[in-house]
Amino acid sequence: MNYTVQKLEKSQVKIDCANDKAALDAATNTAYIKNKNKYNVPGFRKGHAPRKVIEGMYGPVFFSDAVNELIDAAIDELSKTGEFEFVSFDSVDDVDVTEDGGVKFSLTMTVYPEVKLGEYKGLGIEKKVEKVTDEQVDAFIANAQQKQVRRVPVEVAENGNVVLIDFVGKKDGVAFDGGSANDFELTLGSNTFIPGFEEQLVGVKAGDVKEVNVTFPKDYFESALADQPVVFTCTVKDVYKNEIPELNDDFAKEISEFDTFEEYKADVVKTLEHEAEHEAEHQLEEDLLQAIADKTEMDIPNSMVEREIDDIIEDYSEQLQYRGLSIDDYFKHTNTTMEQLRETYKDMAARNIKVRACVEEIVKREEVKVEPEEVDKFIEELADEQAMSAEEYKKTLNQNQIAGIVNHVLFEKLMDLLKKLNLEKPKKTTKKKAAPAEQAVEAPVEETKPVEEAAPAKKPARKKKVEAEGEEKAPAEEKKPAPKKAPAKTAKKTDKAPKDAE
Repeated sequence: MNYTVQKLEKSQVKIDCANDKAALDAATNTAYIKNKNKYNVPGFRKGHAPRKVIEGMYGPVFFSDAVNELIDAAIDELSKTGEFEFVSFDSVDDVDVTEDGGVKFSLTMTVYPEVKLGEYKGLGIEKKVEKVTDEQVDAFIANAQQKQVRRVPVEVAENGNVVLIDFVGKKDGVAFDGGSANDFELTLGSNTFIPGFEEQLVGVKAGDVKEVNVTFPKDYFESALADQPVVFTCTVKDVYKNEIPELNDDFAKEISEFDTFEEYKADVVKTLEHEAEHEAEHQLEEDLLQAIADKTEMDIPNSMVEREIDDIIEDYSEQLQYRGLSIDDYFKHTNTTMEQLRETYKDMAARNIKVRACVEEIVKREEVKVEPEEVDKFIEELADEQAMSAEEYKKTLNQNQIAGIVNHVLFEKLMDLLKKLNLEKPKKTTKKKAAPAEQAVEAPVEETKPVEEAAPAKKPARKKKVEAEGEEKAPAEEKKPAPKKAPAKTAKKTDKAPKDAE
């Protein structure tokens, strides 16, 4: 195959490819072998008719598939040259037979954009550890106190009491979606339910069945129920009040290893200080990466942004599923659309791409590498959390998870290096040239992080298929890119099989 390359805007290239007659004939024969059983020819068993007989009866039906074979081969060949790092396949154009009986076509591809890495040393980013306040300590203890609340039975429900109820909501005598629940704990006076609901349960006793008549607010998110009267039939199963324990030595002994409340409180301060240190470390990493990204130039293709948005929304959808919701439920409750959500994430997606690109470039420049023993150490830490041996834990990991561990360790090494290179501003001397002073810093206290799944390394996007006339078909979905906090990876683009040319 012969080809010429023309650079376009937005990290695109147009590659004009030419294949001779022998290449086209070989590709056509491959297409014939794959598809010959689709054609019925009188006098031949299905799938046994010669290629020329099929073409004589049906026309150049294998041309489209032959061109697709050559496009696949072209992309593979171009990728192996090392000249290109494809992000996505955008179109195939100008498909035509050449004078010598071969075929030519033009591929428009998005390539990985040039990254003009800015300064990433001596940025003077400061680590800011927030001081633990008395209010934070009190809030922490109050939360622990609430967890030790004891239920005390109450005969008649009053405001502040808790009623355990089953309820069924009906509109015009018909139960409506989302209007029923069992074993629901409702604190009267908490304004958890719509106005008027809780007030009607004041005075109930365990075993009562109470009909609650309310009207949904005019601005209720479910339009079918907005400003509509409904009836909730509530079965009261229990009534009780929450008795909060006093903050004393007995409380400390009950919830901790300490004998006095003062010892327990001092330990709470240490816990919050550790959390503040960890948060400051995390924020330092974020600030460093953002500062480096701000100083870096990168013309990010729209296709990369859209694919990153796909991943962000996919991750968010999975989070919603853990809460028993779907992305459609989210749109319903927030009165938004997919288009609006995608627009919301556009800046975040571009930032993610740029940060990962910076990470990749710095890893290359600083020659940051992961040693096998470092990976083994991290796996041992993960195994300990699961009360397993390292060998047992390794057997539970697939290749993507192992690659994710390697990426994780690589990223942590890079961040340690960036902290050393940036925590102190360069010291100026009396000389004209300032010599940067790199000060080593103490390694941060870290949590053991979960395994991140990793995608394969950057690969060229797959082609779109062409029709006999050379028209392109719409692309299908792409695989997920690399995990966050790891060098970025691009995904292949897949598509549907082409139609037979008539």
